[in-house]
Amino acid sequence: MKRFKTLTAIVLASFMAFQMVGCGGSADQTTDENASAEESADVENSEDKLVWATNAEFEPYEYRDGGEIVGIDAEIADEIASRLGLEAEVADMNFDSIIPAVTSGKADIGIAGMTVTEDRLQNVNFSTPYINAGQAIIVPEDSDITGEDDLVGLTIGVQLGTTGDLYVTDNIADTTVERYTKGFEAVQALLQGKIDAVVIDGEPAKAFVKLNEGIKMCDDYLTVEEYAIAVSKDNEELLDQINSALADMEEDGTLTAIFDKYLGDGEDTDEAADSDEAAEETTAE
Repeated sequence: MKRFKTLTAIVLASFMAFQMVGCGGSADQTTDENASAEESADVENSEDKLVWATNAEFEPYEYRDGGEIVGIDAEIADEIASRLGLEAEVADMNFDSIIPAVTSGKADIGIAGMTVTEDRLQNVNFSTPYINAGQAIIVPEDSDITGEDDLVGLTIGVQLGTTGDLYVTDNIADTTVERYTKGFEAVQALLQGKIDAVVIDGEPAKAFVKLNEGIKMCDDYLTVEEYAIAVSKDNEELLDQINSALADMEEDGTLTAIFDKYLGDGEDTDEAADSDEAAEETTAE
């Protein structure tokens, strides 16, 4: 989006809810999905569009349902675009390409279950956080791993460039980190016995466990994080408009309705929040 329509200023309000996510596929499917991602990423900006960059491998935040990208972030992006009088257009790409797409102007915003971190703040601005999150551990059902201390010296799968990748690399000693382009590839490696555990955001971890027999999620979370929308540092106007839209969506119940649609009534979320009170705060996806 090259220019943006002026909105009436709205009092900024932050929204906090707690969350914790999965898929599977063959090598042929991976090739097809990569091709689709490249095609989706090849979008043309215009003054009438809000182009949002994402990585549609992160259920329930963004994932493919047939030929459509759906999920929490997809609905939030659509709603923000509508409130700005614009048409939302998705650009699906690898996760580690999202911030470069925003900084280069290829996309207007990045919304992909993306955690606010100091490193990312050097390159982009972030909106008001719209949900809380945490990194979870997935292990085989018969594994003795119960938490972070048990991961030392093991082989751990992560999605490249995510908070899970950063956390394991920086905080768990003597590990071998196996990085995968997609989260489901890490889970597949776990199911095949190639790695000892997977570290990934909590909601996707839940989905992976639900879809795949033989794996489980550990009770304790490794981090406490906040998801927000990435915006170019050169576009304060858009950042203000997004924050105003998020505040309005929180006030009128739109955000709550979206979260309830994909996460349920929040009971699991509250339990996760209690579990994470003991987790060390750290940078995070």
